[in-house]
Formats: sequence, C-alpha cells, structure tokens
Amino acid sequence: MPLYLKQMEVGPMGNFVYLIGDAQTREVALVDPAWQIDTIAKIIQTEELKLTAALVTHCHFDHCNGIEELLNRWDVPIYVHKKEIEFTQKLRHANQLFSGFPKKETRGVDSGDKLSVGGIEITFLHTPGHTPGSQCFLVEDKLVSGDTLFIRGCGRTDLPGGDPEAMYNSLTQKLMKLPEDTLLLPGHNYSDNASSPLIIEKKENPYLICDNLDTFLGLVGRPKNREKIL
Repeated sequence: MPLYLKQMEVGPMGNFVYLIGDAQTREVALVDPAWQIDTIAKIIQTEELKLTAALVTHCHFDHCNGIEELLNRWDVPIYVHKKEIEFTQKLRHANQLFSGFPKKETRGVDSGDKLSVGGIEITFLHTPGHTPGSQCFLVEDKLVSGDTLFIRGCGRTDLPGGDPEAMYNSLTQKLMKLPEDTLLLPGHNYSDNASSPLIIEKKENPYLICDNLDTFLGLVGRPKNREKIL
C-alpha cells in the first residue's frame, strides 16, 4: 500500500504534527493534535482524507492542546501509552496544569502494539525519559519521534516525569537498534532540516554517540533530589 505522510509545522513553539496513513484509501491518523486544528481540518478536507485516529507522543501541552477541538470535529479514538495516562492522573492530583485525556475516546497502548490505518501499519514504541509514557511511532522506514529524539539532540529530562537514565535506555536500547536507513521525523523544528537519516544521527548526534551512561548524564544533567510525582 502507498504511504501517505505529511509533516506540518504549527504553533509558536515550532511543533511538527503529522498525518500518516494510506494514500489509496485516504484514511489517516493525526500525530500530536495541537495548535492549528482548523488548518489541519482544511488539509484533510482539501485532500479528501478520512481521519480515523489521533496518536499522542506525550502529554505536554504543546503536543495535545488541540484534543478537545479535534473531538468536536471528529469522533475518533486517541491512542496514548498506558504509562502516560497514569502519569497525567498523578499530574492532576499534584495540581499540575493538565486535565487528563478524555476517558471515552482514549485508548491505552503498550510498546509493540500496532495500529492499521487503511493498509498502513503503525507500531507503537515506548520511549520513556522525557515523560514516563513518551512513545514514538514507527511506520515502514520512518520514525516519528515526538520529544524523545531530535535532529542532533534529544528531549529534556529535567521536567516533571523526566528521567535521564530512562532516556539513555530508550535511545541506546530501542532507537539506536533501528535500521540505519530509518528516517527520523522529530516533534519540533529545531534544526535546519525537517528530517534526518538515523545513520547520520548515529554518527553526529552527541546524545547517541555517548558510549556509557555517565557520559550521557554529563550532557543532559544528573537526576536531582526533588519531590517526585511518579
């Protein structure tokens, strides 16, 4: 089946959102519904697409602030990693600024689960570190990485729920083991390029070329003694 994939930059923080699906059936999923849902809706209408799902990399506001507006337009399920659902419940109890995912539409997933969008298969990869339930999406030879891996960078680990050791394991034990011809599609436009082959990242991304945890912690910062909400 021919793959449909569109990368769009939205909002004031350089977010990338994605439409991924089947170019033949026109069924697509939206990755990280945020900011300009009206613009995304126009693209879906103009290109005669059918939105069947939304996928969330993690719960931070800039990646999911459009969920309510999305659900006002389309009745679709929202796929979130199970640990991120648990994390948002703890955020809410700790009076953090997140109201949680809507119970009716939210579907909890595990690493390795797959979703078919038309004839296209998307694989969920649990990559904790930025948040406990951060996840990436692998479709064919492309990796939509959210705030786990950037071009020449990686996600912050000093925010609530961040875990530098978990980030190191996600990068080295999961993403670094993907085929070198995998194309990285990050969650933010933080580079001169909108995508990067993983083989280049393995050679030039300073967070991927660390040969041990201690070196990695020297780059991202060591865990601090702070009250945890995890």
